[in-house]
Amino acid sequence: MSGTGADETARAARLAAIHGEAFAGPGESGWSAAAFADLLGQPGVFAIDSADGFILMRAVADEAEILTLAVRPSARRGGQGAGLVGEGVLAAAARGAARVFLEVADDNAAARALYQRAGFREAGRRPGYYAAPDGGRRDALLLVLNLTVPLP
Repeated sequence: MSGTGADETARAARLAAIHGEAFAGPGESGWSAAAFADLLGQPGVFAIDSADGFILMRAVADEAEILTLAVRPSARRGGQGAGLVGEGVLAAAARGAARVFLEVADDNAAARALYQRAGFREAGRRPGYYAAPDGGRRDALLLVLNLTVPLP
């Protein structure tokens, strides 16, 4: 991330506002502006953003990870999430990534479908990874997209 400190602070606040809207359900909350500022200051972390959404990723060596993807609820179902994933994957590849990973809640059917359409495949499961709104735990699916050799 480049620019002045004020620009970086404003961008982190804007990403936090979008994230808060996207994750405003019961028992959920978005990440803070301070958390975004910290992440964006770390080596290999980058964001691709639009007026109503963004993808935050980290690329290190030949691997990349989607840290979060957020689209305002009012802008969903119009292809913006898919576009951000595509742009993020291309940016990761340009940074040398051969694989892109992410975790997604196993009960998040919309996100799972989005990532499946983008070519991601299940590579593992993390039992009890996410806190559920009802106080329980839900599993995360570990998904991977190979950029050099397609998965079978």
